[in-house]
Amino acid sequence: MSDFDYDLFVIGGGSGGVRAARIAATHGARVGIAEEYRYGGTCVIRGCVPKKLFVYASKFSEEFEDAEGFGWSVGERSFAWDKLTAAKDQEITRLEGIYRRNLDNTGVEIHDSRALIEDAHTVRLLSTGQTITAKYILVAVGASPNVDNSLPGGEHVITSNEAFHLSELPNRVVVAGGGYIAVEFAGIFNGLGVDTTLIYRGPEILRGFDMDLRRTVREEMEKKGIKVVLNDTFSSIEKQSDGSLIGRTKGGENMLADQIMFAIGRNPHTRDLGLEKAGVETDAVGAIKVNKDSRTNIESIYAVGDVTNRANLTPVAIREGHAFADTVFGNKPWTVDHSLIATAVFSQPEMGTVGLTQEQALERTPNLDIYKSSFRPMKHTLSGRDEKMLMKMIVDADSQKVLGVHIVGPDAGELAQVLGITLEMGATKADFDRTIAVHPTAAEELVTMREPTERLRG
Repeated sequence: MSDFDYDLFVIGGGSGGVRAARIAATHGARVGIAEEYRYGGTCVIRGCVPKKLFVYASKFSEEFEDAEGFGWSVGERSFAWDKLTAAKDQEITRLEGIYRRNLDNTGVEIHDSRALIEDAHTVRLLSTGQTITAKYILVAVGASPNVDNSLPGGEHVITSNEAFHLSELPNRVVVAGGGYIAVEFAGIFNGLGVDTTLIYRGPEILRGFDMDLRRTVREEMEKKGIKVVLNDTFSSIEKQSDGSLIGRTKGGENMLADQIMFAIGRNPHTRDLGLEKAGVETDAVGAIKVNKDSRTNIESIYAVGDVTNRANLTPVAIREGHAFADTVFGNKPWTVDHSLIATAVFSQPEMGTVGLTQEQALERTPNLDIYKSSFRPMKHTLSGRDEKMLMKMIVDADSQKVLGVHIVGPDAGELAQVLGITLEMGATKADFDRTIAVHPTAAEELVTMREPTERLRG
């Protein structure tokens, strides 16, 4: 009989922690898990899933307009924010129930409590004060929205957490930030009829993505009526007697809004977790330092997901959790390759990307062939909407290996998933060229681009 209460205790009931708990249990481990809020984590409860539902809702305003170009007469229409949020809440509750049932079905013991680390093998449940021992502890507590606590009036802003639960839809919104959360919410609010401004401190939005895509998304957002302010940040925020806000910027602008939303990054949720008691090392931003096996400097403590600040995406956390459980409990050692990850930004228009950006590729090889195609999607030839689609392929000119594919336009995220498979297999430009096109589709451009638009040498 083991000297521990559990073989594994997981702190955090998000996607990574739940996957690790379930897989470890199927390998025969005795597993407990603690979550202080709701099972499913940021992605399911207040992230990817409700955000995508809001994206769907926000797109209907353009769909109604586009329908007229195809002969439809769309009558009077209105939008009810309370109906959308109620439907969203119902779906999230359903999904959380699935997460709980899946844990139950694999024999994982669920604790509805915040759990703190006491030492290398002990956690304490705040709800009861109970201490629990485990041979291994897995930390999967994710990250939380960052806010600028030094900003005068910063207490008046909301984050993505609160945006999902607003009692009413504001008439005017300013979103601060230039990452995927900021860009996605700007599109959501704008599509729902809100006067929307995006303010970002840098020279272009979506830092880290390919520059051609960054520029294209921003230009298309501006076409849709979103005001984008670059190279500027807030200096103060003041609340008026009527409840509205004035955001004053360092560039001298005064922005009037009913809500100001900050999406300026996320911090690992490690504060007051007790890591220092066990001697677990963290970096300057609080992220837990781990090796390729997700193990910390303490042999019995592991960490996966956003709390490690490696690749902060839900599918990555799931893979890391699965790899941990297989390696430690299933005698099937493997690690997650973070070098090639397909991803999507549900901006409007949507962006899908896999592999290296042009800037990253140039750091590896001076010889590149760049293929680009910009065109109006077929749907908009009749709708009349002024919106362009961009496809870009980056090829190593010496080996002809495809290093990256980047897309802006309808269903870009769906395309990125499939393209991720081809790049994982090491596809070359010749592999794309000999693939027969599916016509008429936008994706056929990927197999019909014959001549580079740019040849970069040396």
